[in-house]
Amino acid sequence: MALSVVILAAGKGTRMKSSLPKVLHTLADRPLVEHVIDSAQALNPSKVVVVYGHGGEAVPQALSGHSNLSFVCQQEQLGTGHAVAQALPLIDDNDQVLVLYGDVPLTPIDVLQKLTDSQPDEGISVLTVMADDPTGYGRIIRDQKNQVRAIVEQKDASPEQQLINEVNSGIVIAKAASFNRWLSQIDTNNAQGELYLTDCIGLADKDGVEVVGHLASHEWQVAGVNNRKQLADLERVYQRLLTDDLMDQGVSFYDPARVDIRGELSAGQDCSIDINCVFSGTVALGNNVSIGPNCVICNTVIGDNVVIKANSVIEDAKVGTDSTVGPFARLRPGAELKGDSHIGNFVEVKKATIGVGSKVNHLSYVGDASVGDKVNIGAGTITCNYDGANKYQTIIEDNVFVGSDSQLVAPVTIKQGATIGAGSTITADVNEGVLVLSRTKQREISGWKRPVKKKK
Repeated sequence: MALSVVILAAGKGTRMKSSLPKVLHTLADRPLVEHVIDSAQALNPSKVVVVYGHGGEAVPQALSGHSNLSFVCQQEQLGTGHAVAQALPLIDDNDQVLVLYGDVPLTPIDVLQKLTDSQPDEGISVLTVMADDPTGYGRIIRDQKNQVRAIVEQKDASPEQQLINEVNSGIVIAKAASFNRWLSQIDTNNAQGELYLTDCIGLADKDGVEVVGHLASHEWQVAGVNNRKQLADLERVYQRLLTDDLMDQGVSFYDPARVDIRGELSAGQDCSIDINCVFSGTVALGNNVSIGPNCVICNTVIGDNVVIKANSVIEDAKVGTDSTVGPFARLRPGAELKGDSHIGNFVEVKKATIGVGSKVNHLSYVGDASVGDKVNIGAGTITCNYDGANKYQTIIEDNVFVGSDSQLVAPVTIKQGATIGAGSTITADVNEGVLVLSRTKQREISGWKRPVKKKK
């Protein structure tokens, strides 16, 4: 039987105090609803329908890069039952329909799979959880045989029912034809004046079909976001899940609570990551990589035995085996360290290749350049790659020594084995093996006096 998924994403999120639709607030730098879409699509559904409302077209526009999505607008916010009813015309009556929520981002795929597997052909399955504090949630009403009979919302629950700790997550699955039948029978005769999707549970019981309550193991698995504090709490839960997985793979964290992974981080064995590091995009670490505190690394591949020292920023780069970067270094997009290379403090590398065994250790800028093997670039060196209109290439061949405070004005080639004397400005190609000096001759002026301030 085919599976369709309906994701409810129409809520305004008043308590977020934001003009942005709630489901577009981010967890690990991605909209909440994208996490839900990923989980839904992992179940290989025939269709995923997103019901949006508040914020107009903002939600469909934000999700335009996702395939296999359909959208329907809930013009009036009349409750969860009404929202699901808007999506059903897009779904075949024989499909099983799994209802998810765009602000419930952390339900594990295996939990959803077990819920769908427990679905009786003509009945309904609901995902529940035992809550430490059930206030505000719909209570699960079971009979003496422990079968689910109804869900009673907080505002409609009796004092006795409010003592129940098993609560409704809102995540349910049933056949589309069954939802159509039940939703046509519900009304707004309740405390909130809305069409409750949860009323389908009682109607299913009246129909004599099976109602299955599948219990989630942790509250965070079904936790929704209604305010920024809840969002922050779920962020830490999500980050800890990621770091726990990496620790199982052999990565050490100085403090897992002070690391943020905002994308995909993979790592080999015996890597260590210090505090306050942020990883975004796709980052791959080899074996025995050490990352110091306060580093930001984005879309980067780092080889084995690399040391990234404190406060370094690396973006869209490649760092070869046995290299060292930092502290306070910046590798900008297109930087590639070939291996056993050293990029030191306050060095910036952009769209440049640094060869094997080469060193740029202090206070330098290397941009739009090709640097060969075993090159030493002294402190304060700049590749002057931009004339105000166009950018040009600097080529530094193998075994070149560039003295401190040198300017290499591109386009220029420094051939193999050449030495650039400190303080030189190089404007023409340099031949192989030569020493180049372009600084003025030192001279002394006797009897010179420093200027002094004039008395007023």
